[in-house]
Amino acid sequence: MIYELNVLQIIIFLTLSGIILRSTLSIVGQNWIRSYHYLGTFILLPNIAYVITTVIAGDIALSLGMIGALSIVRFRHPVRSNFELTMYFALLTLGIAAGVNAKLAFLLLAIVFLTIIGIEIFQYLGKFLNFKIFQVSFNEGISNNILEISSNKKNMKIQENKNLVESYYSKTENLYSFKLVFKNKRDLDQFLKEIYEDDSTINYKTSSIVN
Repeated sequence: MIYELNVLQIIIFLTLSGIILRSTLSIVGQNWIRSYHYLGTFILLPNIAYVITTVIAGDIALSLGMIGALSIVRFRHPVRSNFELTMYFALLTLGIAAGVNAKLAFLLLAIVFLTIIGIEIFQYLGKFLNFKIFQVSFNEGISNNILEISSNKKNMKIQENKNLVESYYSKTENLYSFKLVFKNKRDLDQFLKEIYEDDSTINYKTSSIVN
């Protein structure tokens, strides 16, 4: 006999699923997820989808009416990346699946969780092997402070810095080019001060982007 979850158990499961996914994303460095609003979204979205699925189950007329009602809702929140949009779809699908088959909901939660962890492991493996896997977009939703340096001298302090993402040497120009990305401007300014004291001949440019 297959054990069926009751409504309260499903709501608890969906609430914990939202918290788990939100916490996992935060742990792996997705800083855009750390606000109060995203915590509420990750908890409420699958529960809302579950309630809607339960209410309209087996009622075609009601389901069409619900589609019409939801079609007038306009979301003005800008989605920062394809990954964020995918997470919203995953949360909605989690709630729908829980209303149809709890096993599918458990399976989807496991797939999303393992995918997030797997990507993080893959990223660290690339760093360990000194192989660039991703572009600079690990911290979607926050400012990345970029420092670009040009110098005709080899600088080990720059090359060994953990924030280095690109380096290039031009033999024809005898010029070293580096790109570093810092999470906050204070760290950038401190590092720039340190290397400028060692070599005042360097040329540099700073900029800031929001992913």
